[in-house]
Amino acid sequence: MVERFYVGVDLGGTNIKVGICDQEGILRHKFEGPTYSEHGAEAVLARISQYVRETVERAQLQWEQVAGVGAGIAGFLNANEGVVIFSPNLVWHNVPVKQILEEHLGVPVKIDNDANVAALGEAWSGAGRGISNLVCFTLGTGVGGGIIINGEIYQGFSGFAGELGHIKVVDADEAIQCGCGQYGCVESVSSATGIVHMAKQAVQAGRQTTLCTLAEITAKDVVDAAKSGDETAMQIVERAATSLGKALSITAVILNPQRFVIGGGVVKAGEILLEPVRASFAKLTPEASVRGVDIVPATLGNDAGIIGAAGLLLRI
Repeated sequence: MVERFYVGVDLGGTNIKVGICDQEGILRHKFEGPTYSEHGAEAVLARISQYVRETVERAQLQWEQVAGVGAGIAGFLNANEGVVIFSPNLVWHNVPVKQILEEHLGVPVKIDNDANVAALGEAWSGAGRGISNLVCFTLGTGVGGGIIINGEIYQGFSGFAGELGHIKVVDADEAIQCGCGQYGCVESVSSATGIVHMAKQAVQAGRQTTLCTLAEITAKDVVDAAKSGDETAMQIVERAATSLGKALSITAVILNPQRFVIGGGVVKAGEILLEPVRASFAKLTPEASVRGVDIVPATLGNDAGIIGAAGLLLRI
C-alpha cells in the first residue's frame, strides 16, 4: 500500500511556509519562500502551487502520494466554502482559495484561520497530543485562539469561533481600545503589543525602571527586565499574566477543556509568565472547572501552522 502524505501551507504576508506530514502528524520536510503579496491573489496562489510541487519533489515523493493540501491564512474565512472573505495582511477580499488551488494542484484542498490550524497542529502532534478537548491561546502581536472539541476544530455558526483575544478582561476605567475597536480585550494587555504599550506608559509616567534607558522597547526587553528584578517590569508581566488567566477562566466555565496550550513569541518568557497565569486561573475559576485542567506551553513553535494545516485533510 502506498504511504500517503499531507501538505500544509502557512500563508503569511511576507513568507509562505510549506510542510509535508505523515499520518501521525510528524513533519518530514519543509520549505519557506517569499509571498510577494503585492502581486495579487492569483499570483500568490500560483506561487503556493509551485512551492507545494517543488517541496514534494525535494522530499523525493511521488505526486500520487499527496492526499491533499491544507492552508492556514490570517483573516476572516468561510472555511467550509474555502473562501477568504477578508485578509488584512494580504489585502484579499472574497478570494476562492480552495477552488483555485484545486484547479492548480488536482488534489483536495481545505483552508482555515491561522490560529485554528496552529491549535490543530498542537493537538495533532504537539503539546496537546492525545487530548481531545483543548484550547490554544497564541500570544504574539495580537492574541489568537483555537478551540478543539472532540479532536476537531470548533468553527461556530459562521466560522468565526475562537476569537479569544477579544474576551473582555480589563475593567472599564483601565481599558484601552483594542485593534478590534472594542475596549478591555485580553489582546490589549497580554499580547506583545499590549506589554510594550504598558511599558511605554510606565516610562512616560516617570516610573523607576531600567526600561527608560532603551530607545525602543520590545516585549522581550520587558520580560528580561522582569527576570532581572525590575519591579515595574515585573508588575507589567504580572498584569499580562493575570489578565490571560482571567480569559482562560471565562473560557473554562464555557468549554471545560482538559488542557490550555499557550503559544506564540510571548510564551518564550517561560514560568515568569505561566506561573501567575496558572495562579490567576485557579483563583478565578470554580474548583470543578479547574480540577484536572493543565496549562502548558506550546511545543511546535513556528511549525505549528504548517503541521495543523496539513492536519485539516486528516483530522476534520
